[in-house]
Amino acid sequence: MSKPLHSQHALVTGGGRGIGRAIAAALSEAGAVVTVLGRNRATLDEAVASGAAQFAVAADVADAASVKSAVAEVAARQPIDILIANAGAAESAPFGRSDAALFQRMMDVNFMGVVHATQAVLPGMLERRRGRVVAIASTAGLKGYAYVSAYSAAKHAVIGLVRSLALETAKSGVTVNAVCPGFTETDLLEGSIGNIIKKTGRSREQAVAELSKHNPQGRLVAPSEVADAVLWLCGAGAGAVTGQAVAVAGGEV
Repeated sequence: MSKPLHSQHALVTGGGRGIGRAIAAALSEAGAVVTVLGRNRATLDEAVASGAAQFAVAADVADAASVKSAVAEVAARQPIDILIANAGAAESAPFGRSDAALFQRMMDVNFMGVVHATQAVLPGMLERRRGRVVAIASTAGLKGYAYVSAYSAAKHAVIGLVRSLALETAKSGVTVNAVCPGFTETDLLEGSIGNIIKKTGRSREQAVAELSKHNPQGRLVAPSEVADAVLWLCGAGAGAVTGQAVAVAGGEV
């Protein structure tokens, strides 16, 4: 029996760990040929060795030239049918201590990283008149959270990009959507948990509970749950779904 994404080529940025790796594994399981892109070659190679992906390429999503070169290398092997713009980073600070450099870092990775990857991949999709672009945003792109104004601003920018680009590409056979996870069990979240412990003296269990309370289901989201939403958006049945920001957050937004 043919798998739903049989032989389609998917590129997952930030695919070596966390949500990106879970998405890569789900796409591979669905029959796609998956290439993971990121800065840490060892982490990417580990994802390939585990079977989560078939190929890896090193690039910094904040560097347009680096992404363009990597995408050209990847697309030469097989045209890219699916882009998952997942790479991201989070830093927290009160607004009064969030300097221009912090805002720039958050925009460079979380927003411009999506722009660079999409600009590199989209022309080929438009030429073939088919493709899927899914940006991994955040509930922080749909609402505000205290002490992460720079991160939230960047994720809001991603949602604006998705909604606008979806209208530009509506008749092209390409769909553009965002998936917005709530607090998800990843190593990135571990950093937030560590900050809570350090600043408040709470236990790890108390820190996790502090984050989980945002979710009406009272728990953290599993990376596989985010991957399932992405998989649906990449499938044939989601052809009429574009310009959407799909929250995976237990009803938080």
